[in-house]
Amino acid sequence: MTPEALTPERILEATEEVLRRHGPAKATVVDVARVLGVSHGSVYRHFRTKAALREAVTERWLGRTEAALAKITADAGEPAPTKLEHWLTELFEAKRHKAGDDPELFATYTVLLGESSGVVERHLTELVGQVRQIIEQGSRDGVFTVGDPEAAAQAVFSATARFHDPGYAPDWRRPTIEAEFSAVSGLLMRGLRAP
Repeated sequence: MTPEALTPERILEATEEVLRRHGPAKATVVDVARVLGVSHGSVYRHFRTKAALREAVTERWLGRTEAALAKITADAGEPAPTKLEHWLTELFEAKRHKAGDDPELFATYTVLLGESSGVVERHLTELVGQVRQIIEQGSRDGVFTVGDPEAAAQAVFSATARFHDPGYAPDWRRPTIEAEFSAVSGLLMRGLRAP
């Protein structure tokens, strides 16, 4: 590969491949460079350290979920209660698919999440902010009665942690998990609605 063809995106794709194959403990920048057919110095020109590369790949992974949820948040045609249910369902399904469709990479990212607290904190802040926007819309439209949209958003996010926090991933395979999710989201929706 020529140096001109080497982009951060290609490096991140190769890093995912290496992480999937070797796991976070054994994956090296040299392995990533080998997959790309370049020297490890070429990788370091884009990502100054191994930690920066790992952080970028984690941010990319979390960003996919953020982008999908942002589309729901921005949908002006959907009423807030429907939007919030849709948002919570999409978050649950996205996390569940990541855990079930690619368990090796999901396990790797669970390790990387622990290393990238700044990335994780930004991700969580973004997600709670999206919930806040939906709750604010519902308050403006008179369908939600909420005194503090930020506190309500944090409460909704915390109450649904079992359905999106990677620590609960083993539970997501249980046959009753969808009914449990529906019960929790239904309770939250009733609690937010204006009397």
